[in-house]
Amino acid sequence: MNSLLTCFVWMLLCVIPAMAAAGDILIADFEGDTYGDWQAAGQAFGPGPARGTLPSQMQVSGFKGKGLVNTFYQGDGTTGTLTSPAFKIERNFINFLIGGGGHSGQTCMNLLADGKVVRTAAGPNTAPGGSEQLDWQSWNVSELAGQTVRIEIIDQHTGGWGHINVDHIVQSNTRHQVIANKERIFDLQKKYLNFPVKTGAANRLVRLFIDKQCVREFQIEIAPEEPDFWVYLDVSEFAGKQGILQIDRYDSAWKTGFDAVTHADTFPGQDTLYREALRPQFHFSSRRGWLNDTNGMVYYKGRYHLFYQHNPYGWNWGNMTWGHAVSTDMVRWQERPDALHPDALGTIYSGSAVVDHNNTSGLQMDDEKTLVAFYTSAGGNNPLSQGKPFTQSMAYSRDGGKTWTKYEHNPVIDKIIDGSRDPRVFWHKPTNKWIMILWIDGSTLSIFNSSDLKTWHRQSDVDGFFECPELFELPVDGNPANARWVVYGASGDYKIGRFDGTRFVPDTGLLKFEYGNCFYASQTFNDMPPSDGRRVQMGWARINMPEMPFNQMILFPVTLTLRTTPDGIRMFTEPIREIESLHQQHWQKTNLTVKPGDNPLADIKGELFHILAEFNPQDAQSCSLVIRDTPIVYDAAKQQLTCLDKSAPLAPIDGKIRIEVLVDRMSIEIFANNGLIYMPLGVNLTLRSDSLQFRASQGDILVEKLDVYQLKSIWP
Repeated sequence: MNSLLTCFVWMLLCVIPAMAAAGDILIADFEGDTYGDWQAAGQAFGPGPARGTLPSQMQVSGFKGKGLVNTFYQGDGTTGTLTSPAFKIERNFINFLIGGGGHSGQTCMNLLADGKVVRTAAGPNTAPGGSEQLDWQSWNVSELAGQTVRIEIIDQHTGGWGHINVDHIVQSNTRHQVIANKERIFDLQKKYLNFPVKTGAANRLVRLFIDKQCVREFQIEIAPEEPDFWVYLDVSEFAGKQGILQIDRYDSAWKTGFDAVTHADTFPGQDTLYREALRPQFHFSSRRGWLNDTNGMVYYKGRYHLFYQHNPYGWNWGNMTWGHAVSTDMVRWQERPDALHPDALGTIYSGSAVVDHNNTSGLQMDDEKTLVAFYTSAGGNNPLSQGKPFTQSMAYSRDGGKTWTKYEHNPVIDKIIDGSRDPRVFWHKPTNKWIMILWIDGSTLSIFNSSDLKTWHRQSDVDGFFECPELFELPVDGNPANARWVVYGASGDYKIGRFDGTRFVPDTGLLKFEYGNCFYASQTFNDMPPSDGRRVQMGWARINMPEMPFNQMILFPVTLTLRTTPDGIRMFTEPIREIESLHQQHWQKTNLTVKPGDNPLADIKGELFHILAEFNPQDAQSCSLVIRDTPIVYDAAKQQLTCLDKSAPLAPIDGKIRIEVLVDRMSIEIFANNGLIYMPLGVNLTLRSDSLQFRASQGDILVEKLDVYQLKSIWP
């Protein structure tokens, strides 16, 4: 008895610690061209390991390296087995990646001891849909220590999901497995749930349940180890309730991940907010996550509301939600909580917002006018939507845009063609109707009207435009008695014509709007104050912000006007006058002759600028305004303006060229000849010099006026 006890103690003190300290043992990683000493039978396993996805298969992900076992060889109709050579159990666990079919005993991987199945595992899928992602599973084999075993991978199913995917089988003393639908419980007393993010990590589906109802659902590249940055879910509206946070796949090997989610009144990085290296300083960008199209732009009671396409949980596009910011001057913005979240009809694509002054919708409850938003419910892009089509939906706010309620009878327009999107709504006074212009398909926009914002009737089509449509009226040369309508799509290229409330009739062909490298998907404000009368546009600037906790930005607001030119009526674009509120130090040069080699701006240094230059090229071949090592060149002989790799035609007016430039950390926006030419450009200036130059080449330039304003940041 004593000797048995001594032996047992010896095992505890010596054998098990030694086993725990030992490294992993690789059984197979399937990186070779063949299966090596594994024995294949049947056709399902092909001539050797697959190199990822096979023909006609959904995208396969989650495997390590280049190769894996994938029995979708020639489709789901093939069958076979793959058996390993014998090996000894030397660790407590066998970990492996597995995916594909979940048919017990038919699409599976077995561990055999003495020819009998002692452990088994299968993929997750048995029904249509599903995913070809491989995830970790683990067998506890400690009781088999020292025994000789084999692994057998089986595909004996010929119907749907009749295949199995396996990779990276390893013996280890650490369990590595993925747990489905793991939950954490939070008593929601604080403002945020904070999540660690690693750009490029596998997407995980996270849901928040309140009172057994799913109130938030999103995909997130949750950081398995050190995060790139943190994002937050604002849960302040659920204060005092218990929240159940669920993740679809939890990896036991994560060092950070789901277990690191915290509940707090602040979020990591908040102390350096707006001071990040690439943060635009007078262009709007979201505090966290991806941003694209401007949406729902509307003025109400002294505030400009800007909504935008937003992924609050990652650097890339996804989880389309309406972000929200407000301003009293269209320059300084305060970010509010996200306004519209994905639901059972889909993610929230682009749209617009109006003030229902006359309560045509019947949604008004007291003296406060109702704000009504229209958006596309983007169907199958959201797991909750279960493949529903694209439809058009409505939401409303009775508190000036602070909170939003989705219309209980959504959608207000059912499927037309899958993909139809981006409803742009406005009030048409001559017909006392609401007008919607909607992208349908290809290059077709359709015009609808409504008396109550709920029931819509299709009236006509407009050809030549792709997504994110706009339709508005502008006076020509400031004369309200001579007005025209403008229609455009996401590119900004436009047509001028006439609109009677049901049909747009163009007077022009398609006209070029901008000459830059980043403009897309703009919108103008509804319900601008009558005393103002401007048509103000804001667009998405497609500019990547690498290694930042945010991505993309909104272009500076511009005023749109129609003016007569020698080529006909054209739309002009100029920065709104409120830019002057950011002016700081001012340098001015007037009636100055600039010769080759001169630089009248040599003493000016800085980061953010508003520059206005009026000059006569005279006999110079070209002149250059060089902004932080980035030249804007006017070629007098070609009558062409160039910056980076973009060019625009530009003829002098009365012998003069006028150039206006806005300079931020990540952009240069050029407005030439009072806005006839608009050239917004994305360029990272943060690592370039802080100098300015104005240069003449092969001749003198007469500078009539050169104003340089240093700008201050809009951020606190």
